[in-house]
Amino acid sequence: MNYTKMSKNDATDTLSKLTKKYDGYLEMGLKLDMSRGKPGDEQLELANGMLTVLENGDYLSPGGVDCRNYGGLEGIPEMKEIFSEMMDAASDEIIVGGNSSLAMMFDNVSVYMSHGVKDSEPWAKQGTVKFLCPSPGYDRHFTVCEYFNIEMITVPMTGNGPDMDVVEMLVSSDPMIKGMWCVPVFSNPDGIVYSDETILRIAALKPAAKDFRLFWDNAYCVHQFNGTRPAILNILRECEKTKNSDMPIVFSSFSKISMAGAGVAAMASSVDNCNYIRKRLFTQTIGPDKINQLRHVRFFKNYKGVMTHMNKMADIVRPKFETVLCNLDKELTETGIAQWNAPDGGYFVSFNTIDGCAKRTVALCKKAGVVMTGAGATFPYGKDPRDKNIRIAPTYPSVDELQKAMEVFCLAVKIAALEKICGSA
Repeated sequence: MNYTKMSKNDATDTLSKLTKKYDGYLEMGLKLDMSRGKPGDEQLELANGMLTVLENGDYLSPGGVDCRNYGGLEGIPEMKEIFSEMMDAASDEIIVGGNSSLAMMFDNVSVYMSHGVKDSEPWAKQGTVKFLCPSPGYDRHFTVCEYFNIEMITVPMTGNGPDMDVVEMLVSSDPMIKGMWCVPVFSNPDGIVYSDETILRIAALKPAAKDFRLFWDNAYCVHQFNGTRPAILNILRECEKTKNSDMPIVFSSFSKISMAGAGVAAMASSVDNCNYIRKRLFTQTIGPDKINQLRHVRFFKNYKGVMTHMNKMADIVRPKFETVLCNLDKELTETGIAQWNAPDGGYFVSFNTIDGCAKRTVALCKKAGVVMTGAGATFPYGKDPRDKNIRIAPTYPSVDELQKAMEVFCLAVKIAALEKICGSA
């Protein structure tokens, strides 16, 4: 039944019945965590072989580098080769680092704030720095901006990526807009893959700021669980064509491929940008964890090995997304109070309530023992202007736990909507 077309009496009666059902879940004492996009135990166990792959005592890389020692600022060549195929970049455009691509993003923002972009003045000395933030988006990107007091400007997301009319207008008119966050494949949380037109328009941007940087976070580039890896245009090559070769910095990692706390991260950019970064790394570190890089090379062997591993991962993740989507379809399709995406990859399902109901829905879930990502987290400053978006993270719980969690979630969505409709919220 469509809740939005109910009479006031029918809505009140339905709300009363659902509240009694909800009280039953309160008595169960559930403790289910869907708050972050964490790999589940089965996913992590796929990479357990990495823990023993060096037991023979051979710590030399295939190229003869002793990975126990200092050096190798930009990573061992064999790890760069794997990233080269993952990121569609040449070896001299890639720097392999530690376990976290987020740390690499933070470092780049930090250096640009304090020392500038190559020959430019430090961002922090120029005035109030601003970033474009396509939203719904990744909350940790927004947290980086908040840490550096960077003003965030929300850009609406469309089915093809950021609203490029808005992006082009803003970037070309304000020299204090110094950057933009992008998750081009299976965006967080919408699961959108940027269209060719969107990428071409991004590559052709004419920023008023000559030191503008595009933070291209390709975290989910191999995380498809339906179909094949999406083939998107190469932002590095497209920016070369428009004489914007220094604009993009591409990031990726193995954090959700091998082990979340012990993956390997990398960034790719123009040779000039990489040379600028290498100078900083020479001061910052004696070298990355090459033993961990060697573990990855020995375990995966090559990019083909990575994709074989990801196919196994997909078989684990797919049933969890199916559980979420089946419950949403069954319980909410006919109600007229919700909208959601059905992604082919990534880590999230982006869910929209009717306006003004996301926070109440999450609060009802929490009270019943189901912890969700905070409502509003997918927008800058944690403020969803319409209080409607909720990020569902299916990967960490088991399928059985997900089933129970989704029963609670769908019930909470209905109650929050009916409270709003009845005027009791």
